[in-house]
Order: sequence, then C-alpha cells, then structure tokens
Amino acid sequence: MSERADREPVRHGRGWRVARWFDDRLHASRFVRSSLDKIFPDHWSFMLGEIALYSFVVLIVTGVYLTFFFVPSLKQVVYTGSYRPLRGLPVSEAYQSVLQLSFEVRAGLVMRQVHHWAAVVFIGAMVVHLARVFFTGAFRRPRELNWVVGVTLLVLGIANGFAGYSLPDDLLSGTGLRIAYSIMESIPVVGTWLAFLIFGGPYPSSDIISRLYVVHILLVPAAIVALLGAHLAIMWHQKHTQFPGKGRTEDNVVGVPMWPTFAAKSLGFMFMVAGVLCLLGGLAQINPVWLYGPYQPYQVSSAAQPDWYLGWLEGALRIFPNWEIHLFSHTVGNLFFPAVVLPGLTFTLLYAWPWLEARRTKDLAVHNICDRPRNAPVRTGMGVAAIAFYAMLFAGGGTDVIAVTLNVSENAIIWFVRVAVIVLPIVSGYGAYRLCKELAAAPEAGHRRPPAVVVWDPGRGYVAQEAPAEPAPRVEAPELETEGVPMGEGD
Repeated sequence: MSERADREPVRHGRGWRVARWFDDRLHASRFVRSSLDKIFPDHWSFMLGEIALYSFVVLIVTGVYLTFFFVPSLKQVVYTGSYRPLRGLPVSEAYQSVLQLSFEVRAGLVMRQVHHWAAVVFIGAMVVHLARVFFTGAFRRPRELNWVVGVTLLVLGIANGFAGYSLPDDLLSGTGLRIAYSIMESIPVVGTWLAFLIFGGPYPSSDIISRLYVVHILLVPAAIVALLGAHLAIMWHQKHTQFPGKGRTEDNVVGVPMWPTFAAKSLGFMFMVAGVLCLLGGLAQINPVWLYGPYQPYQVSSAAQPDWYLGWLEGALRIFPNWEIHLFSHTVGNLFFPAVVLPGLTFTLLYAWPWLEARRTKDLAVHNICDRPRNAPVRTGMGVAAIAFYAMLFAGGGTDVIAVTLNVSENAIIWFVRVAVIVLPIVSGYGAYRLCKELAAAPEAGHRRPPAVVVWDPGRGYVAQEAPAEPAPRVEAPELETEGVPMGEGD
C-alpha cells in the first residue's frame, strides 16, 4: 500500500492548476521570484519619496469620497444650511456643497481636511525628495530621464493643488483665480485668447469651476498616475542609488531584500503616513472656507495667502516693481515677469540641470553611488542659494502679515525683501561653497588630531598638553540580510 501510494501523482487543487496554466503562458513566476529578491538600500532619506507616494494614495482615497458630495457649479442659490452666519445669503452651488460637506455630511469635514493636508504633504515631500536627489547628484547618468519625470510630477502636483484649492468658490480661492486670470492676460500677444480659452469667457466666468473640476479629478491625476508608474519602473530597472559605505561600489546594491524585510517596513510606513495625515485632518484646522465667505469679484480679504507651494509666486508678485514695457504696440505688464518668466526659468533650469552640470564638469560616467554634498561644492552652493532665494520670495508673500505682527510699515518690509532676495542667496551660496571646500579638505575623522588635555604641573600650574594619539573607535556595521547585486544585470 505504501509503495502504491508513493507512485500515485500528487493531486493539486483547481486554483493551483489555473495559476499553473497562466504561468506556462506568461512565465510570471520568474518575474515574481526576481522581484521578491530585489535589494533596496536602507537609508532614511529614501523614505522621502515614499512619503510622497503614500500621500498621493491618501489623496486618491479621500478625493473619491469628496466627489460624491461636491457640486461643480456656479449657479446662485440661497444658503439654508446649518451654518447660521451665512443663512439667507446668495452663494454658488459649489460653495454650498462644500459647507454641507463640512457641517452636515458624516466625516465630511475630516475627509476635506485630510485631503487638503495630504496635498500639502504630497508636494512638500516631492520638493524635499527633489532636493535630496539634487544635493547627492542622484540625477546624473543614467538617471537623467527619471529626473525629468520627477520634475514633471512636481509641476503637475502644483497645478492640481491650485485647481483643487480653487474649487470651493470661497473668497480666498476666488482671489487666487482672479490673480491667475490676470497673469494669463499679461502674456503678450496670446494672453487674452489664452485666458478666454481656459476660463470660457471674460472674468468671472461661469464655466471655470466645472472645467477645473474635470482637470482636478481626472486629467491631472491620470497623468500623475502614469508618470508615477514610469518613475517607479525606471527606478526598478536601473536600481536605486546608494550612499558610500562598506561593501558598496558602483556595480552592486547593498541593502535589504524586497520580501519580506522591505515590504514589511514599507507597508508599516504607509500606515504611519496615513495615520499622521488623519491626525492632522482631525486635529489641525486647514482652509476653513466658512470663515472666508462666498466669493464676490469686488471683495478681497487681508492676509490672503495661498497654500505654501504657491507662496513663492505670491511673494514674487508682491515685491516686483511696477514695471511695464511697450513693444510693437503691445504692453508687457508687470505681472508677466514674476509670474510667467520666473516660473519658466525655474523649471527650465530644473529640467536642464543634469545636462548643464555634465557639460560643465565633463562628467559623462555612470554614477550609482551618491555624492556627499561637501564633495560637490559648486552644486551645493548653487542649491543653497536657490533655497535662500525662494525662501525670501515665500517671506515676501506674507508682507502684510509680517507688517501687522511686527507693527512696522509694509513698504519697509517689501523693500527689505527686495534687497534680501538678491543679497541673501549670494551670501548663503558662497558660504555653503566655502564650507564644502573646507570640509572636503579636512582630514577624515579616524585621523583627527587628538584634543588637548589640561593637567597640573607643580612648577607651571594648570597647563594644556596634547593627549596621546589614539585611533578613532571602529564601529562594525551590523550584519544585514543583504547581498550585492550587480548594477548592470537586468531583471
């Protein structure tokens, strides 16, 4: 009986047979095995990109919930909801639906605020992630294409953030739309036609909210999903960069395997990000549109600032002088330079930076090891100068708030920012450059000159003597469940 049982074929379930049928035709098991064995470097700074990814997931989930209740219409109605200060006032259907969502829909206000906080964190994580890639040189060959994809994701994130921010039709968002319309009209030759095309008529247009709604929930999110997929696929194929360290070379990857270590850590981190965003949505108020009131074209409130990712543009508009140029019977308004030329230069330089640096340094080699910022003083100095420049523009976006808080003249604040936006980047950039040069020239920590020791000498009193030279203690890295994977091998 036992020999006969041993000779009988093993009977598998129907599910196994179906999976085997697909695998015989698609050979998916080979890809799954190689994917589960893939190695990921283990460094805290790589979590910045994960924060952006998981914030976008929260954006999608909460956004789907909000679409069931938002009405993208500027049709005027009389508000009769539960928020008493606005009862009896004429408002748009869009604004009324946001108030109902906030006060009458179960968990509506929490979802609104989680969605808004996720948008703020999503763009912030992308900016910090981009800064990490910039300062470590992770954009160099062969990752120039992924840098371009990442910059495009940032542009789309800012555009979609503005579109969503403008949907409630409150006084603050309406002011932002009016500024956007004026910026479009400031473009020479085509500005008037462009504004008419986007808004669907002269300002204020009755079509803009419905158009922004389609852009916000469909067109731009679809583009972001596609580019995120491309971004991750390129990184998966090229493998991740890594910082210099023990056993790390340009030809391998040292880290933790995809399964189960990295997958478990990444899944836990996703729940942490979602949890923090939910805490913010429940405990930290953001964008209280009921306090601003419905939008009226002839009204604007003081201390009106957009979300932080457009603060630098707001500052540029406020501090730029009232200059106008007349060329060939066309007037180039003063909005054109800070709101069109400056953003255009900003993102053009970001797109072109990998090739500009490669041309300057004549470095066309493949780089899989990240730079330390001190080893690239020119790049680090220019990056610090750029951060100082846009930080001062961001401060310029709140000149009225600063003036009221400090009880000083707003004109004085504007002139201070005008000077600081030129001087501070030069000073900070040069300072960072010199610091990087000094750090790069400094001896390594293991060969550092020993400190002096104060001892008692009967004839001379307390004197300082050089302590005996001792090598720096060697710290052994813990053994990782890792392996070196050649960078050149395909998946």
